[in-house]
Amino acid sequence: MPAVRPTPADPTPGVRTAAREAGNQRAMPPELGPNSLAVLTGPTFMYSDQSGDVPPGTIGGLVHLDTRLLSGWVLTVNGARLLVLRAETIDHYSAQYVLTNPDLPGLPPDSLGIRRLRYVGDGFHERVELVSFRPEPVDVQLRLAVDADFADLFEVKSVVQDRSARITRDHRHGELCFSYAGDGFGAQTRVRCSVPADRIEGDDLVWDLTLSSREGWQVDLHVPLPPGLGVVEPVRGDIADVIHRRADDPLRRWTVERAVLTSDNPALERAVMRSREDVMALRLDLEVKGQRIMLPGAGLPWFLTVFGRDTLITAYQTLVAGPTLAKGALLGLARLQGTECDDFTDEEPGKILHEVRSGELTRTGTKPYGPYYGTADATQLWLILLSEYWRWTCDDETVRLLRDNALAALRWIDEYGDRDGDGYVEYATRSPEGLGNQCWRDSPDGVCFADGRIPVLPVATCDLQGYTYDAKMRLAELADGPLADRGLARRLRADAAALYERFNEDFWIPERGGYYAVGLDGDKNRIDSKTSNMGHLLWSGIVPPERAEAVVRQLMSDDMFSGWGIRTLSREERPYNALGYHLGTVWPHDNSLAALGLVRYGYRAEANRICLALIEAAEQFDYRLPEAMSGFDRERLLFAVPYPTACSPQAWAAGAPLALVRAMLDLQPAGGRLSVNPDIPPEVGRIASERIRAFGHRWAIEAVGRTGHVRLSDGD
Repeated sequence: MPAVRPTPADPTPGVRTAAREAGNQRAMPPELGPNSLAVLTGPTFMYSDQSGDVPPGTIGGLVHLDTRLLSGWVLTVNGARLLVLRAETIDHYSAQYVLTNPDLPGLPPDSLGIRRLRYVGDGFHERVELVSFRPEPVDVQLRLAVDADFADLFEVKSVVQDRSARITRDHRHGELCFSYAGDGFGAQTRVRCSVPADRIEGDDLVWDLTLSSREGWQVDLHVPLPPGLGVVEPVRGDIADVIHRRADDPLRRWTVERAVLTSDNPALERAVMRSREDVMALRLDLEVKGQRIMLPGAGLPWFLTVFGRDTLITAYQTLVAGPTLAKGALLGLARLQGTECDDFTDEEPGKILHEVRSGELTRTGTKPYGPYYGTADATQLWLILLSEYWRWTCDDETVRLLRDNALAALRWIDEYGDRDGDGYVEYATRSPEGLGNQCWRDSPDGVCFADGRIPVLPVATCDLQGYTYDAKMRLAELADGPLADRGLARRLRADAAALYERFNEDFWIPERGGYYAVGLDGDKNRIDSKTSNMGHLLWSGIVPPERAEAVVRQLMSDDMFSGWGIRTLSREERPYNALGYHLGTVWPHDNSLAALGLVRYGYRAEANRICLALIEAAEQFDYRLPEAMSGFDRERLLFAVPYPTACSPQAWAAGAPLALVRAMLDLQPAGGRLSVNPDIPPEVGRIASERIRAFGHRWAIEAVGRTGHVRLSDGD
């Protein structure tokens, strides 16, 4: 019998362990409902339904550093769950839920006004307030049912192991305490009450109340965070004051200091403001392998941790708002750059990490995420960001500081990324817990043939080659400049030119109107599906000008453009699915790179079509673009539909509006000055921005239609 060959769906046949993720764990509809709410600070979040409850058995709960400290949190009155009047987040770390009672024996509907106020800061805080509107006294039993399963976040989105035999309870003095002791890992959840419960039944806190007419009652609940590797934002004070204390929030002070955009299109203004707030709301302050890094997490709830690819693309998208995030990403990821070969973590010298986790499965060595290096594109993206940061800042000192990291990244591309010496970067995991696909399309079926077949590994996707081409051209520019190595610059340009020629011969498919294969499989067969990755090729500049028109025609065809953006996979292909994670959904970050690529090749009308579609989509999601949207046709459904379990907020979706502004302005840094070549659609009208930071100065921009100007506003 022939040996089974590895594929992205089964990357290590014969040695796959039970702990490997199923791959479809995120394809389920949202159990907490489409109006679920989350509050977050640093590596901590509370995810609940619209009433503020976390029913046991759902994906909700209080999670800190990838460990779920609360898996059940359900408030009832006289045995019944509450009705939602309205619930909204106030800030990224706080929310308010306004509720009332249903029709109950002896308690007509709407007899009680109930408010839940919560925030996450130095732990999880919630205040429950009740007021009675009945003319006579009423008896009310308030019950809070609590559960703590201490699940690793990896399990929350797949199958949670039963830890109950190792969880002990110490429920005394009107408080709850759950303690978990595993093999080499432990955690504790303590629920403290400002008003001790009248009794504890199982894991339920119960208060027996008698309320007179208009009489109010409240209790403050606090779940302190166990000590760990993370640093949380210190938010202290009375809970009502914290929730409404907007001006003193350090995030808002940071936002005020950054570039401010105004436009005739209020949706664009609000989407940009929301994006900057969300990027900073995802801010993490972690210690990893003895190194402290402060970077945005990728997204809530599944990816509230540091990701190489996501962080780098977000930093690139947001450079127009200031260089601070980009510099932090470069320095932080450089400190954790690979130094050795480790099969379990897919680490290799010079490689930029993929993902960091802190839960039990990682700390006990079951999962390889402390950190995991299974990505084939983060290293090139790090070099691209280094170049773009330099173009915006002329910061020669930082580039020279990172010289050795840049050369190590280049060696990884040439020696480890190119696994078989054919001149292409390809991927295949060596870890029994490794990812099958190690490009941005990282679901098990994210890279497939037009007929649905899954390719054999190793796979060289087209976007990886585009990134490699761009990275070498950019590093050559740095070698001519601050790195002062003309020989390296000549070699890199020769390498890039050879890759350009080879790529355009091997990846181009002349049939079906002409397009680029999504990749080459382990037998060097063209993986012939039409995908949005072609937009990344335009962004990278690896497409010859004479082929650009065919590529643009494919991307903007009815089969690929949904009306809300470019689909990840064309409707022509057999595995197309409007709800498939990488099989037909629309990703804002993916489209933002395509828009920048279209501008690069002069296709401004097509770029504007993408920009307008995403701005209009953001308006439907309270100005926050989700991680991904379903690929349903806009003309058929009329409104945008989120992917069932899309992260929100999500970093590179939050960065997309800023990239769209740059695309409409064609804002470019060059030689210590900013230039604009605007083509702003009438629906947007005027765009103006103050306090754009570049080259150590502040700049102001104003543009309408195809006219605009840049001026130096003041020194920095």
